[in-house]
Amino acid sequence: MAHRYRLYPSPAQLPVLRAHCGHARWVWNEALRAVKAHAADAAVPFFDLTKARRETDWLAAGSSSVQQQALRDLTRALAHAKAGTHRFPRWRRKGTDEGFCVRDVTVAILNRRWAELTVPKAGRVRFRLSRPLPEAHGMARVTLDSAGWWHVSFASPQRPVDREQAGAVVGIDRGVTSTIATSDGGLARAPKLRPRERRRIERLQQQLARQQKGSKRREKTKKAIARTHAHAVRRRNDWIERRTTKLVRAYDVIAVEDLEVRHMVRTPKPRPDPVREGSFLPNGRRAKAGLNRAILDQGWGRFLRRLEDKAGASGVSVVRVDPAYTSQTCACCGHVAKESRESQAVFSCVACGHTNHADLNAAANILARGISSLAPTPGHGAGPGDRAARRGPALAGSENLLAGAVA
Repeated sequence: MAHRYRLYPSPAQLPVLRAHCGHARWVWNEALRAVKAHAADAAVPFFDLTKARRETDWLAAGSSSVQQQALRDLTRALAHAKAGTHRFPRWRRKGTDEGFCVRDVTVAILNRRWAELTVPKAGRVRFRLSRPLPEAHGMARVTLDSAGWWHVSFASPQRPVDREQAGAVVGIDRGVTSTIATSDGGLARAPKLRPRERRRIERLQQQLARQQKGSKRREKTKKAIARTHAHAVRRRNDWIERRTTKLVRAYDVIAVEDLEVRHMVRTPKPRPDPVREGSFLPNGRRAKAGLNRAILDQGWGRFLRRLEDKAGASGVSVVRVDPAYTSQTCACCGHVAKESRESQAVFSCVACGHTNHADLNAAANILARGISSLAPTPGHGAGPGDRAARRGPALAGSENLLAGAVA
């Protein structure tokens, strides 16, 4: 995990930090261009940083350690893409991907609120100690977000959550109206933009539309919009941290649906009109855009990632299950019918008449699938190669726990 702190550079240090961001981005893009020009699986040696620094005065004026670390980051990203665990690296854009890494970290604690990080060619830059520093950390990553705020992050291992094994299992359904619904009857919703913030953003967007592109006032308005969104993101991230810690502390096995969020928020493809050439039929693009915003506002990906990080460090098993038809299946009789989902919140089985909240019914189905995927195959013991035994230490000897959950 990363421990993130707000960085407060002085006016004299700002140009140096921005230059580091530009150097790291330029080296990344040039090396990636060289890789694509030779072979998709080639390594970074196709790009000669020493030669580039010798031929470019702007690059030579920067820190070689910052630029070398950008090459190492690209090498690691290419290795992950080749292994199939991550996507192929993309281009880094100015204004969006602003950041660099400090390889040799030197931190000086001034008092209980402030500390300083030594940045190459910038000296000691202050940052706020909003939380204790990790005992062991690697490199420091300095970033600039769209709101104009600088941050520094220190990578460190995830700490285990203080908990006691209670023998409890739970299924979690993720939705738009309720961010999460648990099989034990709990509904929770992540914080969103407040009405006052929505009105402020609407007013600022109207103001932005009237301002001249490239002007200083337009840039100021864009930062005001970004900062309003940033406050909402901070509240949501804090909610995710608290909720995931509570779940890991209370349950030994957590079943979640394995959603492909990246595919769920895709833009609908255009529908060409077969009658009029060059024209298109309505494809529901506007409605899908609203649904995509509602999905992204929930933070599903971050929620699952933080849940798995904390669970892995605390001996809790997180099981991903197939989400197909979990919202159309009756948790009581198992009948699958689209008509049983009367609305977003109401589920009424057309076969047995079972009625429940739709999200809670789906969470119960997710729990059942998670239990069935962990249960040993009939006629086989839970040996060393058994899938349940590989899921985590919380499942050691869990036959009685699972049997009790089914009952």
